[in-house]
Amino acid sequence: MTQVIVLNGGSSAGKSSMARSLQAVLPEPWLSISIDDLVDAMPAAMQAVDTGIEITSDGEVNVGPDFRRLQLAWREGIAAMARAGAPVIVDDVFLGGPSSQKEWREVLSGLDVLWVGVRCDSAVAAERELARQDRPQGMAELQAEVVHQGVRYDVEVDTTHAAALECARTVAAHVR
Repeated sequence: MTQVIVLNGGSSAGKSSMARSLQAVLPEPWLSISIDDLVDAMPAAMQAVDTGIEITSDGEVNVGPDFRRLQLAWREGIAAMARAGAPVIVDDVFLGGPSSQKEWREVLSGLDVLWVGVRCDSAVAAERELARQDRPQGMAELQAEVVHQGVRYDVEVDTTHAAALECARTVAAHVR
């Protein structure tokens, strides 16, 4: 039985909407946890030092050792929830591509994981980003392709023209 669904895609690709749609279509309750939840949980001071997380005005994201330490603990906590019986949907952005996936694979070892690539044309993601007005312009375009390079998936969806619910149904068909 699938215990964890990991959604990887760039900013404004539609991962959060798809996670909510997955919660609606899956037959049992699933928790949905996002990398944005981790960033929001960190003290504001973490965004003011190079050891934390820096999001530049053009949308580039740089992370330091303090962020990485807390991120590892966050991942371990998600894995513990899944091991305790709570199915979890993870909404993440693999800035490190295959190294990010490798780190997740290590903490999720022994769990049944469905790896999902959430793609979106960079121009469409940039339009969504502009409409949202909650992140720097340029982030979506910078991340659209790089987060997928070298990453292996069980299933991929493209939200460029497909609705979140349609993509969620495609993913749900792969959940055991």
